[in-house]
Amino acid sequence: MVISRAVREQVRERAHYLCEYCHSPEEASAARFEIDHIQPRSKRGLDTLDNLALACQRCNANRYNFTQGIDPESQAITDLFHPRLQIWVEHFIWEKGGLIIRGQTEIGRATCNRLDLNDAMHNEGAIVKARSLWMKGGWHPPSDDVISTD
Repeated sequence: MVISRAVREQVRERAHYLCEYCHSPEEASAARFEIDHIQPRSKRGLDTLDNLALACQRCNANRYNFTQGIDPESQAITDLFHPRLQIWVEHFIWEKGGLIIRGQTEIGRATCNRLDLNDAMHNEGAIVKARSLWMKGGWHPPSDDVISTD
């Protein structure tokens, strides 16, 4: 089934035009963000608003159809962050003034790990460099996110 333009815009507005996983701003991206199925279609996920999230291309590609990840601290297999059921600031915090996303719970750490939210697996640092530029432009971090002084 094709997701209608109206539903796509509802998802984008509800997310305040931020990736619901890494909180990157869509306005700083060269392309519109993806409409992600939280419960993937391949796992019988529906096209309903409560199963849709706005995701940047990085997060959407890294999440693929995964719904679980490994918490690197406890080694537990845990569900990934669910933007319809969970609150971002309860699972994540910004460190280094907004450059690094740090998971504060098993869900947060597993999501950071699976989605490679800080380019830890690729060692390129591209997303961290982009966040630095977004900060200079005043687009990042989102004003309602928690920022650590560390």
